[in-house]
Amino acid sequence: MSAALLEVESLTVHHGQLCAIDDVSFTQRQGEVLAVVGANGAGKSTLLRTIAGLHRPTSGCVRLDGKDINDLSVSRRVALGISLVPEGRRLFSSMTLEENLQVGAYHANPGPFDIKRVYELFDWMPGRRKQSVWQLSGGEQQAVAIGRALVANPRVLLLDELSLGLAPIIIEKIYALVPEILAQGVSILIVEQDVSQGVSAADRVHCLLEGRTSMTGTPAELTSEEIDRAYFGAGLVAPAVTSGVVE
Repeated sequence: MSAALLEVESLTVHHGQLCAIDDVSFTQRQGEVLAVVGANGAGKSTLLRTIAGLHRPTSGCVRLDGKDINDLSVSRRVALGISLVPEGRRLFSSMTLEENLQVGAYHANPGPFDIKRVYELFDWMPGRRKQSVWQLSGGEQQAVAIGRALVANPRVLLLDELSLGLAPIIIEKIYALVPEILAQGVSILIVEQDVSQGVSAADRVHCLLEGRTSMTGTPAELTSEEIDRAYFGAGLVAPAVTSGVVE
């Protein structure tokens, strides 16, 4: 692992009067897979959308390479190397598979990924590149959403609810691509409700409970009991975190 790439410091985000993220901090290093896990409503998607620039934080900051990016637009963050695969894929349903990839490549950074490289990762795509994305299965649409993000050549790939609504065999195939993506120098921040998937793919795990950090650590450090407690909140009474589970 190398120096800090992405830093989230004391981040608080509100939706109106609702506090969705409450004083969350973490650091992601170059070449690392960081899994943010938590139940539905824990604030995971809000966290990723704030990093991507879709939500404005109430307080705290997001830094890339040590520089505060709070005031930067979504497009500027993409240019700096932050790409989001949103929950629900959010593809352009009136466009073909290849046209959706072309959207991602429109302001692409220099790097190893282009549409041809995405077709190599997902070898079923070339034969269906002229097909409308609404005709694809959920797993195929997720692959297109990942490909659309990759062709921008991100430094940090944000994957929001990667396995949501997908069959286990499709989830396994998508997660199998993680090492190949990492090998191209892309760091990955995964948000998951499926704890086992997130933990198995991660170098480090950060658990959210009702918008607050309830646990941090590596998969080797954390027991299943600790993860369950952090995920469901059983016995957690104080917010301060050093490492492991909040006590």
